[in-house]
Amino acid sequence: MCNSYKVLTSQNAAISVTDLTKRYGERNAVDHISFEVPRGTICGFVGPNGAGKTTTIRMLLGLVKPTTGAGTVLGEPLTHPERFLGKVGALIEGPAFYPALSGEENLKVLATLGGFPIERVNELITTVGLAGRGGSKYKTYSLGMKQRLGIAAALLPNPKILILDEPTNGLDPEGIQEVRDLLKKLASSGTTVFVSSHLLSELELISEYIVMLRKGEVVFAGTMKELLLQQQPIILVKTENLADLNKIVEMAQADGHHATIRSEVAHIEGPAEWAGTLNRRAFEAGIVLTQLAPQLPNLEETFFEMTGDRS
Repeated sequence: MCNSYKVLTSQNAAISVTDLTKRYGERNAVDHISFEVPRGTICGFVGPNGAGKTTTIRMLLGLVKPTTGAGTVLGEPLTHPERFLGKVGALIEGPAFYPALSGEENLKVLATLGGFPIERVNELITTVGLAGRGGSKYKTYSLGMKQRLGIAAALLPNPKILILDEPTNGLDPEGIQEVRDLLKKLASSGTTVFVSSHLLSELELISEYIVMLRKGEVVFAGTMKELLLQQQPIILVKTENLADLNKIVEMAQADGHHATIRSEVAHIEGPAEWAGTLNRRAFEAGIVLTQLAPQLPNLEETFFEMTGDRS
């Protein structure tokens, strides 16, 4: 089990948890996890479905009480969420708004209830890309527009930490890029962003830190650079005849290389130089290769290897 994280001081850790556990009956949904997130960074939070991500987020927000373990948010203990929640913005499990009110009206209601400046509403409507639609009723919004409004609501308190669960759900490529740029801007201004997403390629572009869960346990916590440097290079192989892919995998395994087939592509862990050996052996066996591409592992490859999730 790889749990490679640096111990931070309370001054530069936005989130810190130690041996945090949540048990439901005989099952540990979250099992003695420990990690820290530095202030002013974007931290990607990843894991297969059922790994414990949502339960962890709910514990960080004071919505679920840990069974055992301890943690702090902005230096305040999880046992006293009232001390830090005023400095935290969150979007989890989809936003909820009044359907008959406009996006702008919904934000004004939330601002009034939360004691936030009403003046921020128009600013945030523009920030999240809803300018021109702020006056439209929420029930007319697309899924992507609803997500944008949810992010705007999370930003109302001008938070020091922003916790987001699938913030790009329903967004088109342009919208995804806008959210990416927004999160980078927030981090550069000192806001800590803790974001869970299934779009691993997006997280790789924006995250400096990564926390990875599998079956309720942390398998990695540290910088993106540290994570990727730990992994073996990957050789991607396609064959003209799909049935030959199994022979390619057998060749790789015979030489001691881990190999799997995903989406009609063989993924082989091994040094780039071995690609030449494989090319020669495939030729001798009469196998026509249509792709032979050594590459450094990306976050998606690393996620598959470390979590065993092949979905």
